[in-house]
Amino acid sequence: MTGQKLILVTGISGLIGGLVAHSLSKRYKVRGLDRRPTDWADSVQADVADMDEIMPAFQGVDTVVHMAAYMGYVDVDEQLRINVRGVLNVFEAARQTGVKRVVFASSGAAVAGYALEPPLSALAEARYKDVPDDPQLLDHLMPVRPNTLYGCAKIWGEAVGRMYSDVHGLSVICLRLGGINAVDAPLNAPHAAVYLSHRDVVQLFEKSVDAPPEIAFDIFYGASDNRGRFYDLSHARNRISYEPADGIQDWPDASS
Repeated sequence: MTGQKLILVTGISGLIGGLVAHSLSKRYKVRGLDRRPTDWADSVQADVADMDEIMPAFQGVDTVVHMAAYMGYVDVDEQLRINVRGVLNVFEAARQTGVKRVVFASSGAAVAGYALEPPLSALAEARYKDVPDDPQLLDHLMPVRPNTLYGCAKIWGEAVGRMYSDVHGLSVICLRLGGINAVDAPLNAPHAAVYLSHRDVVQLFEKSVDAPPEIAFDIFYGASDNRGRFYDLSHARNRISYEPADGIQDWPDASS
């Protein structure tokens, strides 16, 4: 093991949590935090909504990778319990225990409303002939525009991260992730536009964990190099050297 930093991965039993934690464990000590047991890594079984339960997991941690989340759209109580209260608990536990950085798994859902109308709707629907020559891609400076409560909750997480960075000096990196699934392949045209491969999501998180300490707060988009991509990856490329290795270039053109 070349590094001695201890990385806490919340949601370690999930798809992305497992991918990222396994890769990080090749270089760092990794601890998990999850409601479900984990048999391959040191792990604390607790609910992020319970502050007292999660505090032991943060002891001695250098960096937190926060991926535990309610991924549904219907249950408002779960949004509030896990994606609002749970996120606040994670940042506060990090502050109290002297964690240096939190890498927060945000989502493209924070800006998904832009893809409901032209010109980005043409990219999302694979109507490539209807896309102007130089469409404005979504960058980290665009105002948020969610189209679900899940997106609203992710915006809350980004805002809490901004506050903990400004007020408490915690380094916070928010990753607006695209579409990831177990089969590592897009299921439809909108997914093909925001597809993020397993290999690329691991790269994005690893480069965020390893980012220069002078990054106090930032937002990076996560997508592979897709033909229909409407996320601007130049900021992540310039700041943390993220360069997607994969991408969907051959999705069928749905232009009429």
